[in-house]
Amino acid sequence: MDRRKRAVLALADGTVFEGYSFGATGEVSGEVVFNTSICGYQEVLTDPSYRGQMVVMTYTQIGNYGTNEFDAESDRPWLAGFIVKEPSSSSSSWRSTQSLEKYLERYGIVGIYGLDTRALTRHIRDKGAMEGVISTVDEDYGRLVKKALDLPGLIGRDLVKEVTCREPYGWSEGIYKFEPGRCEERTGGGRKVVVYDFGVKYNILRNLVEVGFDIVVVPGSSQAEDVLAMDPVGVVLSNGPGDPSAVTYAIDNVRLLIGKMPILGICFGHQILALALGGRTYKLKFGHRGGNQPVFDVATGKVEITSQNHGFAVDAGSLEGLAEITHVNLNDDTVEGLVHGEHRLLSVQYHPEAAPGPNDSAYIFGRFCEMVGYS
Repeated sequence: MDRRKRAVLALADGTVFEGYSFGATGEVSGEVVFNTSICGYQEVLTDPSYRGQMVVMTYTQIGNYGTNEFDAESDRPWLAGFIVKEPSSSSSSWRSTQSLEKYLERYGIVGIYGLDTRALTRHIRDKGAMEGVISTVDEDYGRLVKKALDLPGLIGRDLVKEVTCREPYGWSEGIYKFEPGRCEERTGGGRKVVVYDFGVKYNILRNLVEVGFDIVVVPGSSQAEDVLAMDPVGVVLSNGPGDPSAVTYAIDNVRLLIGKMPILGICFGHQILALALGGRTYKLKFGHRGGNQPVFDVATGKVEITSQNHGFAVDAGSLEGLAEITHVNLNDDTVEGLVHGEHRLLSVQYHPEAAPGPNDSAYIFGRFCEMVGYS
């Protein structure tokens, strides 16, 4: 007798996938997107940029190395639901402290497995990312599809307010070292950088510490005058979830900071910077999510393999006369980076801190150091 608990994924276009429950039980909803990374599922789970979304992992076996405290990119998982082909029943890593399923149960994340994730990914690729519902408590397809249809979607939604910190805090932890198996504490000798937390990943902070900065993280709604009063040498605009054009307070504050000090934008922060300059953003059909996105560096002619997680992009035409495009995605020619020499602005759509992913783009943090005046 099959004792596995059934689960259902229903999409807003009426498509339904059957599978089995793992992790927490219940019913959750959100935009269904896919991630093409082979590893790094814990980093995906804890990336605040996934707020409001349910993630399909395209790699078939997920969970084989368990979970541990060092691979988290924030203090908790943020996604609404997790969709995999085959979760591993054992964790074979010396770093593991808890299985993936126990980790999902611990944080109340509803998962579904056993469905055809290849067919689901192809469906999203062809039809576009769309709202869906995962349920382990309701098997009425019509009712679940109706719930998915009634979901608001991400366009026009400010999700930053749901993931940002509530109070400023300092950060001094560098990147993880396998020996002695921890993250080392460091100081930057007074070279203070303020990081706007739109949903910041820990590894962005670690890499900033690694290149020699003292870090102060502030809420995404922090006023420009309060940031200037901290007398930083530069500002970093972090990654984050949702529609950047809906976060008008961030756009307004960044506009006031432009020209006052060097600014580095990463992912969502790149989009906010472009909007503050007067550019536009738009929603991609199914987004870029995974550790294998090819990006062309216009200046050097080199191709970087990058880690990405975004569903919105900057309109290239809207930047004409406002900033110089420095990087382009080789899959769809979307904008992957910009620079403004006079105002000392630098931004990239991808994640130079990776986690998970390749390290091709880690030089961006060094380039920011040069822009600040520390090389």
